[in-house]
Amino acid sequence: MHDATETANRFLTQQTDPVKELEKLSAKIKAAENVFISTCLDRAYREAQAAKERWKAGNPLSIFDGVPIAWKDLFDLHSLNTTAGSITSQSKKPASSDALLVQQLTRFGLVNVGKTNLTEFAYSGLGLNPHYGTPKNVHNSNCIPGGSSSGAAVSVGLGIVPISFGTDTAGSIRIPAAFNGLVGFKSSHNRYSKIGVFPLAHSLDSVGPIARSVRDCIALDNLLTDQEKNPVSHLKQPHFCIDLGFIEQLELDESVRHNFFKVVTQLQQVGAIVEFKEINGFRQSISLINKGLWLGAAEAYTCHQELLESEEARLIDTRVRKRLESAKSILASTQIKLYKTALNLKRLIREELDGACMLTPTVAHTAPEIKPLLEDDELFVETNLKTLRLTMPGSYLNMPGVALPNGFDQRKLPTSILISSYEENDRRVLQSAEFIENLIKKVQ
Repeated sequence: MHDATETANRFLTQQTDPVKELEKLSAKIKAAENVFISTCLDRAYREAQAAKERWKAGNPLSIFDGVPIAWKDLFDLHSLNTTAGSITSQSKKPASSDALLVQQLTRFGLVNVGKTNLTEFAYSGLGLNPHYGTPKNVHNSNCIPGGSSSGAAVSVGLGIVPISFGTDTAGSIRIPAAFNGLVGFKSSHNRYSKIGVFPLAHSLDSVGPIARSVRDCIALDNLLTDQEKNPVSHLKQPHFCIDLGFIEQLELDESVRHNFFKVVTQLQQVGAIVEFKEINGFRQSISLINKGLWLGAAEAYTCHQELLESEEARLIDTRVRKRLESAKSILASTQIKLYKTALNLKRLIREELDGACMLTPTVAHTAPEIKPLLEDDELFVETNLKTLRLTMPGSYLNMPGVALPNGFDQRKLPTSILISSYEENDRRVLQSAEFIENLIKKVQ
């Protein structure tokens, strides 16, 4: 399966064209169970035909002109309903315009094919949805896809589109990317526009791509931050920090542990700076979350309070509704303290990393099976918290991060390493992730 960069290179060399690529993926969309909530293929054909003519004339709008893209169904697409994965949204009017980010990438020629499935209101890391069905993990159909950007990840993993945009409030890009063996980039909170994106937690929401390569994420970032003429340069000697004491305390699957330290050893062998040190900003964030002090819960309840107090609340997935309602008792004073603490911890982790990137596993385990989670609510809650544990602190601290596949377990399910850093250090995160991706490819 080609990434977006290779797809565009094939347009350039006339091995294929945007219309032919769209025709192929149209059949794949129909065969993909529970991946898309809605499509806009008439629009896509118009955009693909225009891109084909531009490539033929040698005048593409960007390096990704004609490349297909899908959007998590939190992004507004003109004339389509934004469901947020919930049947409570079905009565709302279709969007009158595209989300600003959709508009930006459309101006660069990307072809919009539709909107992908997700956990209802983006409020779980597992990816299950009783209303629109649950997409199947691309490596094992019995396993969860990860969430909340489940359809976004599976649409890329199945080769339907090379790029899909998701949102991440506690791990919703990084986790499904990890469980499906893909690259997921959670950007800093304000790096990309969220105008026209259905919110969950206003201070924690971020958006970003799920893709087949880091180079695609870098190319998108260059386009969206007006850096196309000043692209991300390659790192000669990247600097990484690892909190070894923290990692050793985690209950990691053996495959996750083995593949993580295999990458660490490879980095040391090629001369990268690998520093072992306590990273207290991250540790303190996890400590808060373990005590139930999760800022996202308070903001999510506020976002959905009116719905939760209405008759329509009974239509919400029971597991999602219970999680949302559990934050009702969080005091305003507690929420204000969490905002202040976040500011202090952000300053601390910036000082501790000092230009470097932090390495952790993305998730402590590979994708669990769906059936036991559906049958046992307690297991669902326990597994969801365990799945989110390593990504939630990065969201609280506004840390950009790239989830990067780094191997498989004995069941052939993918593991993932997370490269992250302090807020606004996105370009260094992308550079460092590309360095590791290239290193992994060399030794495979």
